Amino acid sequence: MNLLIDTNIPLEIILNQERAPEARELLSRGQVHNFFLSDFSLHSIGIFLFQRKQRSGFRFFLKDMFARIGMQVKGLGVEDLDSVIKASEHFHLDFDDAYQYALAEKFNLTLVSFDADFDRTDRGRKTPDQI
Repeated sequence: MNLLIDTNIPLEIILNQERAPEARELLSRGQVHNFFLSDFSLHSIGIFLFQRKQRSGFRFFLKDMFARIGMQVKGLGVEDLDSVIKASEHFHLDFDDAYQYALAEKFNLTLVSFDADFDRTDRGRKTPDQI
């Protein structure tokens, strides 16, 4: 299955929050699934860790997600941003959620997220436990 991993999945692990085991379990199944992360999520996680002076944590994140798990990055071009605006207007999403939605739509990816805002879209979302 081709899965778009929302920003909150790796952050759940990084912050060792309540649903971190569920997120870790999903990401341990790289031999079964193809994992994708949006360029937006990658940069957001970088910003988050740099603000906390955790540059080495970002380096570890990159090594873990891309070298070990085999995560791939997908992005939208300027020509695709109108679809982000449309998704935001149609489903009442903020920019980051609309970006994830438009990316999942463009590449026909299953969106994996803890964010219930995606439930009001026609694509919906799956939680890690549902995969």
